[in-house]
Amino acid sequence: NVDVVESVAAEHARELLGAEYAYAQPHSGIDANLVAFWAILATRIEAPALESHGAKGVNDLSETDWEELRATFGNQRMLGMSLDAGGHLTHGFRPNISGKMFHQRSYGTDPDTGLLDYDRVAELAREFRPLVLIAGYSAYPRRINFATMREIADEVGATLMVDMAHFAGLVAGKVFTGDEDPVPHAHIVTTTTHKSLRGPRGGLVLTNSEYADAVDRGCPMVLGGPLSHVMAAKAVALAEARQPSFATYAQNIADNAKSLAEGFLTRGAALVTGGTDNHIVLLDVSGFGITGRQAESALLDAGIVTNRNSVPSDPNGAWYTSGVRLGTPALTTRGFGADEFDRVAALIVDVLSNTSANPTAKDGGRSKAKYTLADGVAERTKSASRELLDAYPLYPGLEL
Repeated sequence: NVDVVESVAAEHARELLGAEYAYAQPHSGIDANLVAFWAILATRIEAPALESHGAKGVNDLSETDWEELRATFGNQRMLGMSLDAGGHLTHGFRPNISGKMFHQRSYGTDPDTGLLDYDRVAELAREFRPLVLIAGYSAYPRRINFATMREIADEVGATLMVDMAHFAGLVAGKVFTGDEDPVPHAHIVTTTTHKSLRGPRGGLVLTNSEYADAVDRGCPMVLGGPLSHVMAAKAVALAEARQPSFATYAQNIADNAKSLAEGFLTRGAALVTGGTDNHIVLLDVSGFGITGRQAESALLDAGIVTNRNSVPSDPNGAWYTSGVRLGTPALTTRGFGADEFDRVAALIVDVLSNTSANPTAKDGGRSKAKYTLADGVAERTKSASRELLDAYPLYPGLEL
């Protein structure tokens, strides 16, 4: 029974994360965010408009009143973290539908430390008066004080929405507690069920009684047919996350990130914010004389999968970038510890130290895309990587 499957998944989510209400239908993180956006608009904008017109639903509005409501929907404001500071495309940026739904402004980080500047966030919120204040990140290597973010939201009458897609596993595993746990502080929390939560690809929305009815109308508001097989997998993953072993895994994620960061720092590499408090390590590769795009490609040539990422005030923009983002959940799941992550840092630094930007034909400058990796580096790195992985097989006991 599909309804039972959904109910079990939602119950596990509520119990695991301490939420009043959980919605398990979203197929992805962006679907979860869309449900949240429209739930906020339905609760904060649509419901008062219907009441003022004495209407039970939008179909009861006249054409004139409906057009007025549609215009009001499209005139709302959102404040979220900037992309180069570690924010996400779905937090109001123009290429994404969220940027077409809302007028958006961004808050950044301190230019000297790379850390979130709460005073500046509060100042921007007072100036901009957003309907939605988004907290959360995809590439910020530190923790957020969600109690402070809620205070800012309450001061300006905003709904606090937290996108914890990247760090949900650390919340579930009780690495993030108190002011660092978004669930008690946010009006709405969204997440994916993969990434650090280690489940199937999918999404969740967590909320309170104020927004629960609107979130529950995610279908037909945003979603169509529910994926019952994925919701069943969500239920299994969330049940696993309620076991004591998951808390150990979550703590290991954070500990291993610190080991990886220390491995870079001891070898002279630069990190955004100088380290990490979560599962993310953001490596600034500009000191190697290359771009993030070149670093990403050279590492892939050597058998190491990363992704390029912008750094705060990135001179190379969001395409070429100056950074490479790394995370520890996958290798932690395989059993890697401090020594292995130090070895990973050594391999990455070796590759980047032996990568150079090609000269450009036009002016003799340096290309931001083309590069040369020194002879033999890819082969020795692949060999060392294979040795590490063979010691921690993906499926112990199975011959693949």
